[in-house]
Amino acid sequence: MCDKCGQRPATIIFKLMENNKKTEIHLCEECAKSQSELNFLHEPLFTFHDILAGLFEPGGLLTGSPMPQVKVKQHCPNCGLTFSDFRRLGQLGCGECYKTFAAQLLPIIRRIHGSTKHTGHLPGELAAAGLSRRLEDLRQKLREAIAQEAYERAAEIRDQIKALEAEAGAKKQ
Repeated sequence: MCDKCGQRPATIIFKLMENNKKTEIHLCEECAKSQSELNFLHEPLFTFHDILAGLFEPGGLLTGSPMPQVKVKQHCPNCGLTFSDFRRLGQLGCGECYKTFAAQLLPIIRRIHGSTKHTGHLPGELAAAGLSRRLEDLRQKLREAIAQEAYERAAEIRDQIKALEAEAGAKKQ
């Protein structure tokens, strides 16, 4: 539950590590966006001016003092799974996880499957039924083309029928 409003599920954990002391704040997306410390959720993370100024501020790289470490961990609002949990377990917790972690999942899916769109295959019986239906439609069109004396169109349809029959024969073997 969100530590700020107490009404919505916390989907973002704000972790602050300062002087070897760890602090966590659990926030919903709306409250996280309203937190000035979390402006990076909806605005650019930094400008060039911010980088240069940050080098000389307390905790900056050129001051010698350590900078506090900030880490944001996103949770699925439905099942509470984090992306690190997914990486450890190898499976998502629910359908909402696909939306929550879409930015992280799409490159993985693309790398494994070559695409992010599922094309799928029909089971053998359905594919055969679809093929026989397609062949019957083409044979009917062939009869109509011959009846209309459209022989060039009939020859094209005949070639389509032969190609489908060859495909069906190859699938049976």
